[in-house]
Amino acid sequence: MLRIAIVIAVMLVLVIMIVVAAGYALPIEHVAERSAVVAYPPARVFGLLTDVEGYPRWRGDVTRVDVLSRAPHMQWREHGGTRSITFEAVEVVPPVRLVSRIADPALPFGGTWTYRLAPEGPGTRVTITEQGQVFNPVFRFMSRFVFGHTATIDAFLADLRKAAPDSRFEAE
Repeated sequence: MLRIAIVIAVMLVLVIMIVVAAGYALPIEHVAERSAVVAYPPARVFGLLTDVEGYPRWRGDVTRVDVLSRAPHMQWREHGGTRSITFEAVEVVPPVRLVSRIADPALPFGGTWTYRLAPEGPGTRVTITEQGQVFNPVFRFMSRFVFGHTATIDAFLADLRKAAPDSRFEAE
């Protein structure tokens, strides 16, 4: 029995060491991009994206938003589950481009999302490009091999599509 416990403990330590080593071998920075066509015109989609106080109405992962400042750049804190993340808008070009950045240096990750909006038929093609950093090697491994770098973008676009019926998602 003791021998089995030792073998299991050694195997767990080896797995942890492999995960940490693989995480250190991965680059801190990554770029991920996804696109969806939303059945609203660009101005209306842009309004959804910039009305951060309205996020709890259509985003499944956000329960509350605190607007911290509106000028010179809007800054807000999103609350959901057990986490809170502070963001700021670093570029706002209605209704075609929005760049937001994680404004919390204490997190084990960071980066920007660039939203590009382009008319497509009666709706809007929304393309989100994440330029992310994952500082913790274990989170880096998990982000790359378990969750995927596009998981948060995919969830965001799925929520956006629900907010705008008749929309479609296309992984790009």
